[in-house]
Amino acid sequence: MYKRIAVLLLLFGAAALHTKAQTNMQTNYLTPRQQDIAVVAAFAAQGDMAGLKPALHRSLDDSLTVNEIKQVLVQMYAYCGFPRSLNALGAFMEVISEREKAGLPCPPGKEATPLPAGTDMLQRGTEVQTELVGAPVKGGIMDFAPDIDLYLKAHLFGDIFARDNLDHVSREIATVGALSALTGAESQLRAHLHIARNTGLTSEQLHEIASVLKTRVGAQTGNRTEEALKEIEGTPAGK
Repeated sequence: MYKRIAVLLLLFGAAALHTKAQTNMQTNYLTPRQQDIAVVAAFAAQGDMAGLKPALHRSLDDSLTVNEIKQVLVQMYAYCGFPRSLNALGAFMEVISEREKAGLPCPPGKEATPLPAGTDMLQRGTEVQTELVGAPVKGGIMDFAPDIDLYLKAHLFGDIFARDNLDHVSREIATVGALSALTGAESQLRAHLHIARNTGLTSEQLHEIASVLKTRVGAQTGNRTEEALKEIEGTPAGK
């Protein structure tokens, strides 16, 4: 009888270790949806509609919703300007039309919850920015050009990042994807890799973003992410 109990305990322990290993594997790698967000953002930032449209089809196939993808493409205007954001949204409209004609699914997804009337966008944005960065953002450029500080806090973080139909992890993946696709934005890329870590993304997941971008978008885009990661590795999150 004791032998049987011992065997059962061993089997139970092995099963528990297997479950833990599976959980760790799931948390250390990006989901297909997260990979798609990085790729869509990168193509949108580059203005590459030929690459973007297949990526949008794949995103819908991987169960991203129309409203989630819209959020990614709208957010892009803060990082690569209105023209590329508008062009990307136009391409997305074409993709939806193509899929509807072909009888392919275009799940709408949920709309963002409206913010309460009278919400102080500057205060809210300051709180969100501080949470994401890990410390209040002040001094330097923010003091030199207070208007940009206001726009970042009140609009980008207080309005766009406040829309709850896309979580902060997804928004940072989108931002990293976009900045990786742009030349001359390396310092911003490093900053957002730090922020991505603050949202809970692991080193393995960030390196996977680089690998996915290299494979699906282009070597230069993925290499830019890898170089930025090399520069921040060893630095505590929030620094």
